Amino acid sequence: MISNPSLVTRTAVGKLIGLAFGVLCFWIVPWLAPETRLLFLWGLLLWYITFGAIIGLAGVFDYHPVLKIAMPWWLTATIMGGWMNLVFTFVAYDQIQALMVAIFGLGGALQSPFWFVADGLIAGWIIGYFATKFGGYGPSTAGR
Repeated sequence: MISNPSLVTRTAVGKLIGLAFGVLCFWIVPWLAPETRLLFLWGLLLWYITFGAIIGLAGVFDYHPVLKIAMPWWLTATIMGGWMNLVFTFVAYDQIQALMVAIFGLGGALQSPFWFVADGLIAGWIIGYFATKFGGYGPSTAGR
């Protein structure tokens, strides 16, 4: 474990990796679907920075007070990642659907916009792993 856990480090690592995902989307999406609007691309870039920050901040909670269960980093990060991308899918459903059809074709097995939630699960796990590795996990990151 980390000798000096820090919420600031967790959040910074989350934002940095989120920035990397956002830049990757900003670069790859126009290549796969040239008709994608620039506003949507900027939204993806900024979304993943926020996505990383929220996963970094969620690392303070290692116990669910209502369910009374331990929440390991991989569960917290994965759930938060999936939830965040589910919300994004609801907000930008038409844009994501057009993107998925452009990539996988009409009638393709992966044309549903809700596959974007699976992307959030994976990205959340990756961000959570590195945020925990470099910033620690649990209430001790908040200086308690």
